[in-house]
Amino acid sequence: MSSSISKTLSVALAVALPVLASPLSASGQDAAPLSAEQSDPRTLGWMQGFPPPEDKIIRFSDSDYFSFPKSRWTVCHFRQLMPTTNVSRGLGAPTMLERKIDPAIDGVTFRPTGADQDMTWLQSLSANYTDGIVVLHKGVLVYEHYSGCLNEAGQHGAMSVTKSLTGLLGEVLVAEGVLDEKAKVATVVPELAQSAFGDATIRQVLDMTTGLRYSEDYADPNADVWIYSAAGNPLPKPEGYTGPRSYFDYLKTVVKQGEHGPAFGYKTINSDALGWIIARTSGKSVAELLSERIWSKMGAEQDAYYAVDSTGTPFAGGGLNAGLRDMARIGQLLLDGGMAGGQRLIPQKAIDSIRAGGDKAAFEKGGYPALKGWSYRAMWWITHNANGAFMARGVHGQAIYIDPTADMVIARFSSHPVAGNAANDPTSLPAYEAVARHLIEQPTTP
Repeated sequence: MSSSISKTLSVALAVALPVLASPLSASGQDAAPLSAEQSDPRTLGWMQGFPPPEDKIIRFSDSDYFSFPKSRWTVCHFRQLMPTTNVSRGLGAPTMLERKIDPAIDGVTFRPTGADQDMTWLQSLSANYTDGIVVLHKGVLVYEHYSGCLNEAGQHGAMSVTKSLTGLLGEVLVAEGVLDEKAKVATVVPELAQSAFGDATIRQVLDMTTGLRYSEDYADPNADVWIYSAAGNPLPKPEGYTGPRSYFDYLKTVVKQGEHGPAFGYKTINSDALGWIIARTSGKSVAELLSERIWSKMGAEQDAYYAVDSTGTPFAGGGLNAGLRDMARIGQLLLDGGMAGGQRLIPQKAIDSIRAGGDKAAFEKGGYPALKGWSYRAMWWITHNANGAFMARGVHGQAIYIDPTADMVIARFSSHPVAGNAANDPTSLPAYEAVARHLIEQPTTP
């Protein structure tokens, strides 16, 4: 691999796949990161001034623009740095959330997994580098907190929470009979016939039980993820580059490994393959379909947007950026059975399918020992806990957590220095369950 191409690939991972990049790579995994307070982008002065000082500028073309602590500014400003496409909220007035703040939530205590001491909800926000978090109870906003780069009018990268919205759109088309979940991918997207996706079913793509040769080992400069990143990078390719030039081009090159069906394998390329399937079936990109079917009808406060590749294709695996309250509205929409403002936006059948969960035995093979008993369905993570909670998850701490028993939705944006959710799950998951118990015991009256 030439040095120029290698440099472009390192830039491309941050550009095209912020959902996957690990920000500690620049300083080493063993280095203790700055605390949430120390790394606050306002404290560090990133991009402040006209122009900012040279050593405080973050550029799209910088290979470390999504490395910690720069990432704590970048997560709120992708639109300033790269090409995007809009998700319109429409022209109507937003449906404002009723507010009844419960100050007692800050003091809710829980025991982090593996810890020997309790922690409060408020302490957990800093521990997890929380940029913003909203709690809805019975559709009422009972908690709201912002920090770092985010405020109530801002937008933030949703990372792999994007996958769950892509999966939701796919599940809607299946429920409506427009898309046959048993059909082979090649019958919908013939261009993928010779790829690993060709003989997979739509359901196998939705549930990520496809057998694909695809490595996301960032320590390996020749791993597939780097080639995928370069393909999706909207920057001009370097001289001598001969690889795929878009997400769609890359998907055609994926080789099969093993069999489809028996095992869950979390691979971002499934989401982009599903994005192509959705676009071919509906005649609209995931950005257009999300706006038409959900965003413009659920009373959203803000437009959302997707990062795109050089051909304008939305990054269906991790490119969505949105306001925090609107992410909470997505959770509330699912909690309310697909209804918003007296109008059905999502078929009940689609929500029932997601909540039922996927194949637990297949999920067990995916290698998530901390998520024992969970499953994966339509790109949503199903806890199968006593409350029937399910969630959308994105690296660096993004989440939509839906607890039907507690009638609760939690939406969180974060910029944790470690990409993998294993770094924050021991704190986050018990915290969500503790707030659910608090709300059940002390219900909020609308």
